[in-house]
Amino acid sequence: MRSRLLLPLLCAAGFSSAAFSATEMLDQVVAVVDDDVVMASELRERMAAVNQNIANQGAEAPPEDVLIRETLDRLILENIQMQMGQRFGVRISDAQLNQAMGRIAAQNGLTQEQFAILLEQEGRSYTEIRENIEREMVIQRVQQGNVNQLIEISDQEIENYLSTEEGQKLVQPEYRIIHALLPISSDTSDAEIEKSRAFCEGLVQRIRDGEAFDQVMASVPETYPFTGGDLGWRKLDDLPSLFQEVAPTINRGETADVFQSPSGLHIVTMADQRGGGDMTINQTKVRHILLKPSEILTDEQARELAVELKARVAAGEDFGELAREYSEDIGSAAEGGDLGWTSPGQMVPEFENMMASTEIDTVSEPVRSQFGWHILEVLDRREKDVTEDMRKAQVREFLHGRKYQEELDAWLRKIRDEAFVDIK
Repeated sequence: MRSRLLLPLLCAAGFSSAAFSATEMLDQVVAVVDDDVVMASELRERMAAVNQNIANQGAEAPPEDVLIRETLDRLILENIQMQMGQRFGVRISDAQLNQAMGRIAAQNGLTQEQFAILLEQEGRSYTEIRENIEREMVIQRVQQGNVNQLIEISDQEIENYLSTEEGQKLVQPEYRIIHALLPISSDTSDAEIEKSRAFCEGLVQRIRDGEAFDQVMASVPETYPFTGGDLGWRKLDDLPSLFQEVAPTINRGETADVFQSPSGLHIVTMADQRGGGDMTINQTKVRHILLKPSEILTDEQARELAVELKARVAAGEDFGELAREYSEDIGSAAEGGDLGWTSPGQMVPEFENMMASTEIDTVSEPVRSQFGWHILEVLDRREKDVTEDMRKAQVREFLHGRKYQEELDAWLRKIRDEAFVDIK
């Protein structure tokens, strides 16, 4: 049903400035939204937060009736999504919520306990903040679950984007350079320049020997007026031209030789870098047999069966045939336990550790994971160049993000139009 949006005089419903400040005002319904309602108390609380944000930003607030209408509409839209979350069974675990609260506290340089105390000192409720974060997380999951399925990125789109100048720049490596410049004036003698160069080379050596860049530069006497600092993450084309030749020649953690420009003598350290270049990963071709403990097979019995199957393979029986008969991994049993080529991080840690320590053409000892008991056979190992795969994945993620907001806006309009909304 298309929404029925009524816009009566909000003041008649008790939303004048005076009404907002009247603590004795009774709570009441301000909007019916499908199977739920928005209460006056919710609107008052959100209005207070919106006005506080506007004041903190030093911005000019819109007319009050406009602000009330916009705030109420946001609450209605959130309410629709929360109802969808309830129908879809979206739940945020305590662990996930604690992690989110921990990140917020860490961003403020605090522990969760310190963050809670600070909020209470400011007259704000930690519990309410926690509930608001949970609400935001539920809404975000509802949005992602509905919008992501609307977005399709074809291989051709990726290829087309990679062929553009913008696409080529996207997949360029990024560098984080820390830089120090010792200015040299035009009338500085050659002898003084060489003395300064020798001093700079001594600093470079200290950095190469393991001292932190900041610590080394902090020890420099005032007679050497260095300037510079952290340039942050930058693509090669975004670096000052002076560094575009230097950056590709040094690896993460390395410091370039001292070099001179018209501005002076430079010390450059590659603090970090990401993307670009050739990327290879070690892959393992493996097959396995999974035995799951159950009501009729205890954990110890499952382990003993794994030991028995390993012995049968050693005696000459075919691993693949045993996997077809005994393995409870539905995805691989019919293929003789073959998992194909696996990449780092693809398997659970216990499986990966055993796989890494098992020789080619060898069956491992039984290993326990969260899924049950495994024996595995390593068939081969190789290095695989994933440079192109990583480049395409980077472009796919970028194009997805660019489409996401557009699709989200359209989806929000759609669910708003389809909801029953009666503003009192």
